[in-house]
Amino acid sequence: MRSLAIIHEIDEINAAGFLPGVRLGYLMCDTCSFASKALGNVEHMLESNKTLNVKCNYTDFRPKVKIILGASNSDVSIALAGLLNVYMVPLVSHKYSKLSDKLRFPSFMRTIPSDKHQTKAVAKMMKHYDWNWVGVVYGDDEYGKAAFQSFLTDAEANNVCLAYQEVLPHYLDNLQTMQRIEQVAAQIRSSNAQVVLLILKSDLVEGLFKEMIRTNTSRIWIASDAWSRSISIARMDSINKVGDILGFTFLSGKSDSFEKYLKNLTATPGGYNYFIEEYKNLRFNCTSECDSKTPPSYCSIPDLRKIQSGNACNFTDPQEQNDDYLVNALDTSQAFLHKVILISLTITIHPSFFQLFRKTKFSGTKTIPNMYRQSLYRLISNGNLRSLLLSQIPQSRCSQRCAPGSVKKIFNTSCCYSCIPCVEGTYSDEPDLQNCKTCPNGTWSLKNWSECKPRTESYMKWSDPHPIVMMAAAAFGILLLLVTFIIFLVYRDSPPMKRAEVRLSCVMMAGLSVSFASVICFMGKPSVHFCRARQVMYAMGFTLCVSCILVKAYRTFLAFLPFGQLTSRQLHKLYHPPAIVIIITTLQGIICLLWLIFDSPDIDDTPPPPQSMTILVHCDEGNTYIGFGIMLSYIALLSLICFLLAIKGRKVPQEVSETGYIIFSMLMYLFVWVCFIPVYITNSENGTPVQASAILVSSYGIIFCHFLPKCYEALWGSKTDTMEKILRKWHVIRSPNLDSVTEIDIDIPGKNTYSQKSDRFSISSTSTILRSSGTPSEISHTDSVLDIMDMSNEKINAYLRLRTNIRKRCISF
Repeated sequence: MRSLAIIHEIDEINAAGFLPGVRLGYLMCDTCSFASKALGNVEHMLESNKTLNVKCNYTDFRPKVKIILGASNSDVSIALAGLLNVYMVPLVSHKYSKLSDKLRFPSFMRTIPSDKHQTKAVAKMMKHYDWNWVGVVYGDDEYGKAAFQSFLTDAEANNVCLAYQEVLPHYLDNLQTMQRIEQVAAQIRSSNAQVVLLILKSDLVEGLFKEMIRTNTSRIWIASDAWSRSISIARMDSINKVGDILGFTFLSGKSDSFEKYLKNLTATPGGYNYFIEEYKNLRFNCTSECDSKTPPSYCSIPDLRKIQSGNACNFTDPQEQNDDYLVNALDTSQAFLHKVILISLTITIHPSFFQLFRKTKFSGTKTIPNMYRQSLYRLISNGNLRSLLLSQIPQSRCSQRCAPGSVKKIFNTSCCYSCIPCVEGTYSDEPDLQNCKTCPNGTWSLKNWSECKPRTESYMKWSDPHPIVMMAAAAFGILLLLVTFIIFLVYRDSPPMKRAEVRLSCVMMAGLSVSFASVICFMGKPSVHFCRARQVMYAMGFTLCVSCILVKAYRTFLAFLPFGQLTSRQLHKLYHPPAIVIIITTLQGIICLLWLIFDSPDIDDTPPPPQSMTILVHCDEGNTYIGFGIMLSYIALLSLICFLLAIKGRKVPQEVSETGYIIFSMLMYLFVWVCFIPVYITNSENGTPVQASAILVSSYGIIFCHFLPKCYEALWGSKTDTMEKILRKWHVIRSPNLDSVTEIDIDIPGKNTYSQKSDRFSISSTSTILRSSGTPSEISHTDSVLDIMDMSNEKINAYLRLRTNIRKRCISF
């Protein structure tokens, strides 16, 4: 078909008169794929008078043959180019860019781009489809070896690695060819590479595919231009079993005049064409020579006998017959490049125009293509070539792609690697990166991240649910204290309020209000001033409250302490409530002042841990935390003292004592803050909300234990003077050993006591023991001092100091 295309184009040129006075002729010789045969043919073409003279200068050499086309075999073309260099006769081919070396082959010209473009396009296609693990099989001829070396360079540039590389002999009659094909097929089957590049002639590819079909092996095959449009391969039985076949081909185009020529084949007038004669005999001769006793050699090829027409026996003269079989059976566009060569020849037929011809470039439909058609094709069983759109692209990789967020850890081959995640502060935003990128300033990333983000600040925001609840709790606590304060003032003359000592309770309320207010300073973004204010406010407010509780516990302790006379006197001298409250609170103020001077709270500037995207904005309670610890320890010590004093008076009836409430409130405080300390130390992120919660819980504990019960008694308690009933049970039983006192009543401040005598006395005893039963309790022989004051409605008339030796004393209730 290609030969007929050249003949047809020559006839077209001659008929058109492109060369006035000149007609083109042609001589066709079969090289039989042997260089020696081709060299003999060329000598015959160049000889003059049946001789080829040897000269030193061939500048004026004028052979009858002006240009030689071919051959299709690279080794033959190389041999011809070396000979034609001597005579400077152009050798034109549509293959084998290896001959483009102008130093070695100055007379060679080609109508195709360099193989470098083809291999570069193949490598880019593999990169496009993410195939980086491929196998290559190439022939051991000049074309195969040159294209393979070019592909190696392009593959490396596109990060494509070779799983294997195999070489096949380029002659099918080589005794080792089939054995090598089987070995190569075994290598293809054993490899995990799903893509195979075949830089082979079509006959070798056909042999390899037969082995693939036999073993039911499917791969993605990349076709070089040597076989990408092979009709014989496309028509192989079960060719679809080998998988998809992709390849590159050259620009081409069909010619209506050439197809018309094929439908009306006839030899040029005055000439003879053996190709046409043989074809028509095979197609239209009913008694084919292949059935004779001595059939031609081509009859051994089964495919050639399949072209016989079904109407062959109806024709008398096969040479007169024609049909459209060739147009339908062949891809006539493949003859495009051969037609381009003939068009080029019309430019010049003289050696002096050789340089001009070599530099000629064309554009338009019938031109020398300067690039490959970068389209992919699938060869299907009917021989047609269709554009391929891969819907599900198969994978052919040594290792799976490393997703963004990880990078490659390469093994021996650059395409074989494991994926390791980027560490904190680094990222990878593309697949298969070699190294992680560093986050720019002001941003950060966690492990295995594909981007960097600004870190967020974490603190008790006003709009968050937790701070809202805590602020509401603090505000409610202050409101509750205000309501309690009003109740205390309104019912200040009621027995419960007198026992609670209104003035001392009001001081406690003031301290708790400051403590509640300190919780507000824990909200919002911390500042240096808020860091300092919230701790000082809590320390002073809660210390003031606890100091008042300590006064209450100490008073109960003094009233019923089991010590001797001298000790009792000394302890009584220490009972000065205002002084106690002022001194205790002042000591806490000194502690806070020293803390602010030497180790003041500040904003913690410690960098966040690498594993966190949150910048914890919180207060640092000093570099050493000594001041913070002493402040909390001081309050805890006061609470412990209150607890111990209340424990000593725990058997005193609740009607005349608050020891039970003191014990419970101080236990609650100690428990809450003991739980707070380990959380604060081990989890600084939650230290701020935990401390604020601890302040709220301990403050509410005091409200519920000390104030609400009194409010309840004042509002809903009995309206009768219940204290008189209580005091009736608190009298001293006469003892026969008593010298001067027969009955002593105890008067609680603010209450009228009941007595069987006309005069009432207030007794402050340092050795009184209360029992819950009526059983007398014996006291060791000791001196006791009783201070008796006249508490009648009249003015105090006398102060009697009586000394008496009490042997036994019993108090019953």
